[in-house]
Amino acid sequence: MPKMKTRKSAAKRFEITKKGKAKRAKSTFNHKLEKKAPDRKRGNSKTTGVSNADVKNVKEMIGA
Repeated sequence: MPKMKTRKSAAKRFEITKKGKAKRAKSTFNHKLEKKAPDRKRGNSKTTGVSNADVKNVKEMIGA
């Protein structure tokens, strides 16, 4: 049986924690930041968890 290939696009976007949960970055933090409120920018700069329904798919894509 050949090895599973990692989907590089997913590997760049997601990270698996030690407890097996998946982390992702929040969206809308790349451009047009001057008209966004500081609270909104601060919140969007942090990471958040992937929904429980999608964790299985993320792990399969990363190969974890």
